[in-house]
Amino acid sequence: MNLPNQITIARIGFIPIFMLIFLYPFQWGPPIDVFGTQVPVNHAVAGIVFAIAAGTDWLDGYIARSRNLISNFGKFLDPLADKLLVTAALLSLIEIGFLPAWMAVVILSREFAVTGMRLVAAAEGKVIAASPLGKGKTLFQMLAIFFLMVHNAPFDAFGLPVATILIWIALFLTVISGIDYFVKNKHVFNDA
Repeated sequence: MNLPNQITIARIGFIPIFMLIFLYPFQWGPPIDVFGTQVPVNHAVAGIVFAIAAGTDWLDGYIARSRNLISNFGKFLDPLADKLLVTAALLSLIEIGFLPAWMAVVILSREFAVTGMRLVAAAEGKVIAASPLGKGKTLFQMLAIFFLMVHNAPFDAFGLPVATILIWIALFLTVISGIDYFVKNKHVFNDA
């Protein structure tokens, strides 16, 4: 249980915290005005907690690479923690009507399919690490989720639908990276 893996586990621990803050209507005062966009305080706080959790994805990877602490457990747990974080956030956004359910279904279907492939590979003693496309997909998912959580602030004030653009990019990368994983790792199913 090295430091990067501990950070990854901490990321999982952030999930119930940001969900509780985001979904429970805490009365922390009037909404925050961000360039004319009214953001409920609990959404702003949950967005910050989510951003910290998402930032640990970069941090654990950086520490693992810089200190040569890369492990098979970390290669498996890190993407799983990302999937849990994204799943919780997407379901929370659907709950309050900020995201169409079909988008979440596409994203989560890919996540479960790739996780299933990783499990098959693990049973064969192989580890499938995250690809650059998969990492890009995760980055855009995290950015999109953050800006959806904070009501597209500050961009809403300027009429820029940044959150919407980011979720569409994330959706595109989700599909492309999913196809890429299955094409590059089809041997996993052939060997199984």
